[in-house]
Amino acid sequence: MPVPVAPSSPSIIGRGLTEGARLFREWFDRLDAAAEHGEPAAYVFVMGSLAELLRCFDFQLVFPEINSLQTAVRRVAHEYLNEAEDYGYSPDVCGYVKADVAVQLRDGRHPMGRIPKPSIAVLTNACNTYVKWAEIWERLHGTPVFTLDVPGTRAAGDDDRPGDAGFARDVAYVADQIAELIALCERVTGIRFDIDRLRASLAYANEMNACFRTLLDLNQRAPAPFNAVTDGTVYLGVLNGLRGTPEGRAYFTDLLEEMWLKVDRHVGTVQQEAFRLVFVGVPCYPMFRRFSELFSERGGTFVSSTYLWFASGGASGAWTYDLARPLESLAEGLLVSVRRAMDSMFFPDRALAELVRPFRADGVVYHAIKSCRTVSTGLADARRAFSASCDVPSLFLESDMMDRRVISEAQLKNRVDAFFEGLAVRRP
Repeated sequence: MPVPVAPSSPSIIGRGLTEGARLFREWFDRLDAAAEHGEPAAYVFVMGSLAELLRCFDFQLVFPEINSLQTAVRRVAHEYLNEAEDYGYSPDVCGYVKADVAVQLRDGRHPMGRIPKPSIAVLTNACNTYVKWAEIWERLHGTPVFTLDVPGTRAAGDDDRPGDAGFARDVAYVADQIAELIALCERVTGIRFDIDRLRASLAYANEMNACFRTLLDLNQRAPAPFNAVTDGTVYLGVLNGLRGTPEGRAYFTDLLEEMWLKVDRHVGTVQQEAFRLVFVGVPCYPMFRRFSELFSERGGTFVSSTYLWFASGGASGAWTYDLARPLESLAEGLLVSVRRAMDSMFFPDRALAELVRPFRADGVVYHAIKSCRTVSTGLADARRAFSASCDVPSLFLESDMMDRRVISEAQLKNRVDAFFEGLAVRRP
């Protein structure tokens, strides 16, 4: 487990965001070069990417979700959405999917460069959209698609764990599928699987995951050293894009040094932390910074976010790969991580209730988005269940993660202002 570091200079404050931006640029530069030279690329998703395994075959990893949200953050998503809708996709289809369709129609051209065509697509059943999304690449490019079926939690509170007979059966089922994926990757790339490369990648992933868990826990301090929505999304991008690499390990080691310094010097994310908030859902990328400012201007800071759970590939959980048996441990880790991701979407009220006390949360912000049914369906019911179990105020907002056409900043601000007035009234 990472331990506190005693840095000597405050100049490292802000380094995590600067380095994160640099690593992202370099990552997209590599993808651009891969597109130029025809290097093999694997299209994967943040929930169950199997990045550690795919790196053994020298694939460049492409995360279409990350590509799509980049169009929104750079305020050009509407161009991509319009192009996909003109091509025939409904306005109700996931915005991530439509932006990616436009990228494919543009021969991979993207605000960050060019994305290579997929040599293989690897997905799990963590999101129902993944399966249909991969079928698009199959039709457009003839891409071989591998869908790994991960058994989910049978019911709320049903926690199979290592040592249970049911868990062992599910692990064996996942392990058999991983063996099939290895054989497919060997055929696609002509590279023989090297278990020592996998072991090395898992070792880096272990260190990254341990750092990430410590990072999340540090926001229990007051003031919180980072904003779980804005800053956390940058950290999350590096965690996914560079999972299982020495560069990723180095980034998170340095990031923890920065965060411990901020804790030691009581440096928070706002000038005066007045309200500590938990965010539920996917961020509003078309007005990413401004959305956060609606809260920070009133002294609110997001100390935790369910997005950092379900989009972290399981890194927020307590799982550590056993390097003595890498393939079996990879299967176990995939089962645990995908289940955790799905549970944080489908049963968020249970996890939120456990966060209130350690994070000293003053309120919870639920953010339903028009174009993601998986995350948003049932969110209002989850809010009611949480309110019935915890005496913590909550706010329900509706906008989108991609489409600025369905977002009204004025309406959002009115509801946020009213929420803070209610929080202030509760203060003694």
